[in-house]
Amino acid sequence: MLPGFGLSLGFTLLYLTLIILIPLSTILIKTFDLTWTVFWQTVASPRALAAYRLSLGAAFIGAALNAVFGLLVAWVLERYEFPGRRFIDAMVDLPFALPTAVAGIALASIYAGNGWIGRWLEPIGIKVAYQPLGVVVALTFIGLPFVVRTVQPVLRDFDAEVEEAAASLGAGRLQTFRRVMLPELMPAIGTGFILAFARALGEYGSVIFIAGNMPLRSEITPLLIMIKLEQFDEAGATAIALVFLLVSFALLFLINFVSWRRNRRLMVSE
Repeated sequence: MLPGFGLSLGFTLLYLTLIILIPLSTILIKTFDLTWTVFWQTVASPRALAAYRLSLGAAFIGAALNAVFGLLVAWVLERYEFPGRRFIDAMVDLPFALPTAVAGIALASIYAGNGWIGRWLEPIGIKVAYQPLGVVVALTFIGLPFVVRTVQPVLRDFDAEVEEAAASLGAGRLQTFRRVMLPELMPAIGTGFILAFARALGEYGSVIFIAGNMPLRSEITPLLIMIKLEQFDEAGATAIALVFLLVSFALLFLINFVSWRRNRRLMVSE
């Protein structure tokens, strides 16, 4: 037993209780102010269901896109030397440092009909700003660093001799990546995906400026909770928050379980 373990554990539990457990428990306690009928009408209303679908679906799509393109960005930054590499590497952390409201305004300005990118997309029928697609763009933007920063250390520490051995045995580049490198990268990619997905579920500031916030179409769950609070319907806001919290926990548990099973199979096969 390490010296001071009991005291350290006590401080840890106290900190977690004050920061996490007590705030989460108040959501459950406040929901008890509603009868079952009112609770169900609140959390299962068409507007709430549409907000759940958009928030969960956009978060999943954004995290999936980051899992693919975040791997590509990390690969380029770690495997190639080129002018401006350090500047691009620093720009990856921009979503961490940039205030979410500023990010939302910037994305809305760029993808609006008269924006730098939107003016080229709308003539071909692709509308991003003030549409559900804008939510996906915003959540992809804020989630990219999670995948890049979790994959980079694995690529940096990967032994080049393993790739050389695969090449000497006749494996092509694609086969080497798929059979040798990808199994080693999958745990990091999975971790980055989970972090990006969890971050996107609760995103608010960068989304409301580009989403349009139209009920039943482009309204996210955090915004619906804020609207309930502004209407002094605290019980309704906590009821929606409770359902969204439980669904988010269930999905994160499922994703972690699938990732754990996959990593376990890879370790057994090795």
